[in-house]
Amino acid sequence: MGPLEGIRVLDLSSVLMGPYATQILGDYGAEVIKVEAPTGDLVREIRPARHEGMGAIYLNSNRSKDSIVLNLKTEAGRAALLRMVADSDVLLTNVRPRKMDRLGLTWEVLSEANPRLIYAALVGFDQTGPYAARPAYDDLIQGGACIPYAFQRAGQAPAYVPSAIADRIVGMSAVNGVLAAIIERARSGRGQKIEVPMFETMLSMILADHMQGLTFEPPLDAGGYRRHLSPDRRPYQTKDGYVCALIYNDGHWERFFRELGRPDMPASDPRYVSFAARMEHIDEVYAELGELMKTRTTDEWLALFDRADVPAMPMHSFESALEDPHLRETGFFEEFDHPTEGRLRQMAVPTRFSRTPARPEKPAPRLGADGEAVLTRMGFSDTDIAALVDAGAVTLPKRA
Repeated sequence: MGPLEGIRVLDLSSVLMGPYATQILGDYGAEVIKVEAPTGDLVREIRPARHEGMGAIYLNSNRSKDSIVLNLKTEAGRAALLRMVADSDVLLTNVRPRKMDRLGLTWEVLSEANPRLIYAALVGFDQTGPYAARPAYDDLIQGGACIPYAFQRAGQAPAYVPSAIADRIVGMSAVNGVLAAIIERARSGRGQKIEVPMFETMLSMILADHMQGLTFEPPLDAGGYRRHLSPDRRPYQTKDGYVCALIYNDGHWERFFRELGRPDMPASDPRYVSFAARMEHIDEVYAELGELMKTRTTDEWLALFDRADVPAMPMHSFESALEDPHLRETGFFEEFDHPTEGRLRQMAVPTRFSRTPARPEKPAPRLGADGEAVLTRMGFSDTDIAALVDAGAVTLPKRA
């Protein structure tokens, strides 16, 4: 009984950006209907997997949903979707706008079917600019949003963050937009179209840190937040591993040096004496700290940081994160039995609601597994469903 109970979402998205957004909405209690083409969502095929079409990334981006296979290239399929739109609150898609137009599913058509509909279009670029028709993928958007350049400015080879960070962040931004539109609709009674562009969304996030002197006209510098771009801002190597620590404010540094038996510091070194001084000499500060960290073990440093009340954590691997004592205590990772995929591990919903707890109630579905149930729930008769199947508009799973 999550906070979005009673909200129905049609999910016409695939791969990661859109499905991640709709998974969050589903986890929050919305009824999410994943509308898939007969070939299914491409991400289903990314292995590892126990069965075809049920890869791990798919499983971790499509829980809390039902799946229906609807061929929108058929007139019957398009008509069925518009009938579903009339009884839905949100339609979210990352299908390129031109393809939606070719399918006859423009905002004008959709809003005529349901004036209260919130239509969330996740696009690569703002649709008023010259890049509007270009395809967009996470790697491309990371590049355009200055992420590889930031690595280069930090003295490394240009690189992508080894995660689909643009897809995930833009997906969360889309959730924000949808929720804002739902709130506004409660006042106006009217739906609206939302466009969430990947390029501009990511650039606004990255440049919030790195605009720096480019904020001013004329510019005061070439941009870039010095602390983030310091070549030694990285996990610190210890005698036996790595530790992540941020000795940041004056109190952190004073207590850190006190634990080291150096109570004269930072006052005796002009590079450490104040926040401004440390920022001015951040490369030297991080380099010296990096050398110092090599003199003790990870556990010894973590104990020292704990005594000094300095923020620190071990550097987890994908496997060691599963054993983190805090995550164990909070139940962040939980095991469950998927009806077709066997024993699985999933992550909890991170956000906690005091009255309307949000939790995944449905595992990621097999392709088209819920088609008949979805159509029945939305008022289609047995005769209607049979006609859709005969027209090649709907594909239902074979009965056991």
